[in-house]
Amino acid sequence: MQVRARTTRRSLLETAARLFDERGYAGTSISDISTRSGRTSGAIYFHYASKENLALAIVEEHFATWPELIARHRAARLPALDTLVALSFDVARAFRDDVVIRAGSRLWMERKAIDAALPTPFVGWTATVTELLEEARAEGTLAAAIDPGTAAHGVVCAFFGLHTVADALDGRSCIEERLHGLWLLLLAALQADPAPAALLSRVHDRAGAAEQRRPARPAATGPARTGLAAVGAARAK
Repeated sequence: MQVRARTTRRSLLETAARLFDERGYAGTSISDISTRSGRTSGAIYFHYASKENLALAIVEEHFATWPELIARHRAARLPALDTLVALSFDVARAFRDDVVIRAGSRLWMERKAIDAALPTPFVGWTATVTELLEEARAEGTLAAAIDPGTAAHGVVCAFFGLHTVADALDGRSCIEERLHGLWLLLLAALQADPAPAALLSRVHDRAGAAEQRRPARPAATGPARTGLAAVGAARAK
């Protein structure tokens, strides 16, 4: 029964996330979640005491994703700037492909309408980027004029600003290509010996090799190409 309860909670969380992502917090009701999930309002309230509680659970799930992802990239023990760039692409793919991540982001943006205390964003990301830039300085790969803390704030602003624009223009379908372009600009300033294209090539090659080792998935449909394929094609031109 505990397994079934966890499965039900997860199913309700993901259903609510899809609706919050599509309609926003104010535009989604428990009745909507009930209709989409096929479960009664009573069943939803059994697992989540209120719509606010459900929204908070989604935002907390969003925030809980990042420490594990950061730890996985750090475990690879790559040069710090390679780690930073590779991490950014994984985060971008999560925002594009994971509905709970997208919904958590939208709900935080609509936080004033939610009667719950939500976690503070960006602080953890700024600290992580600062640490990586400090490591790059110790490795001798960070430009001498760069202050890690100041640069980290700028990188975080640029990264999440890119997401806002990409979401508005094409629903983040081209986020990897846009992020590639942003890193060409940023790395030219961050690297002690600027070679943005070479670093990005290493990152994409590693990601492509990792993707090939994963079990095959159904081919993507629709006009947008998969991110790595599109970035690889852009590099080949």
